[in-house]
Amino acid sequence: MTAFVIAAALVALLALGFVLRPLWREGRATGAALMVSFGAVASLVYVLVGTPRALDATQLTEPRTLDAAVAQLEQRLRDDPDQVEGWRLLGRALSTQGRAAEARDAFGKAAALAPEDADVLSEAAEARALAAADRNFDASAVALLRQALARQPMHQRARWFLGIAQRQARQPAEAARTWEPLLAIVDSQTAVGLREQINLARAEAGQEPLPGAAPAAATGGLRVTIALDPSLPPPAGATLFVIARQAGGPPMPVAVEKIAAPKFPLEVVLDDSDSPMPTMRLSALKQVEVIARLSSTGDATPRPGDPESRALPVSLPAKAPVALTIDHARD
Repeated sequence: MTAFVIAAALVALLALGFVLRPLWREGRATGAALMVSFGAVASLVYVLVGTPRALDATQLTEPRTLDAAVAQLEQRLRDDPDQVEGWRLLGRALSTQGRAAEARDAFGKAAALAPEDADVLSEAAEARALAAADRNFDASAVALLRQALARQPMHQRARWFLGIAQRQARQPAEAARTWEPLLAIVDSQTAVGLREQINLARAEAGQEPLPGAAPAAATGGLRVTIALDPSLPPPAGATLFVIARQAGGPPMPVAVEKIAAPKFPLEVVLDDSDSPMPTMRLSALKQVEVIARLSSTGDATPRPGDPESRALPVSLPAKAPVALTIDHARD
């Protein structure tokens, strides 16, 4: 158990390092303060566990990279597989690395250990969809979502994902009914996009839109200019993805535009209409990371070798355009 806690802490701290790099470049004081805070948390874990022997170099090889830390955590979980949080942490780390199928399996193990935890069940269902070639929620994922809602009927992510699954299955009336209760609990900004999706589903089902006016939508957007380094020709038939995601948050975008056969340089505007999830709107955030990536497969999932830009932190609202240059191949 001790070894598992330490390996998990190492993964978390290494992942934090990758997240904090943009903050460190932008503001040394902010980055230092956050590292001190997490150092205090790590110290607290050490005090609670109380294992000076486990920190001995002969007992644990310090990983130098996120890959090494993930490998250590995987080994600890093989030794002690009944750790729900360990499987969740492993799933998130594998998702960050683009290892969707392995992340699906890790979240699946967490769900098997915590069948009454709606958060864990929703994560496992989402991971199954992200690992699928068509990004659809399969029957097992839908069963996990229904299991989550049986335990927590107003779980926002479970309801949202189940509605998506129902629309994928060409059940728009059911999707609208699944989503409508969320309007009573989400904030007014989120309700704008959610109402739009509900009315689209109702229209597909031949139903009238919801009565009453929708709240006013946020105006403006985030202008992004994208250039391509001449030394990095795009793959044949490439598709461009311009993505805004939560700074320091999950890799899932809060806004994304997809452009087939792009001609560089070009400019796009990201706004709330580009959000794949109405429960997370671009206009509701104070800071995002913006990245541009070329895909030879037309798939938004990042793959090694994809030409991409550096992730650029941006404070919102941004008055000036954000300039990105696709200048390296993804590791």
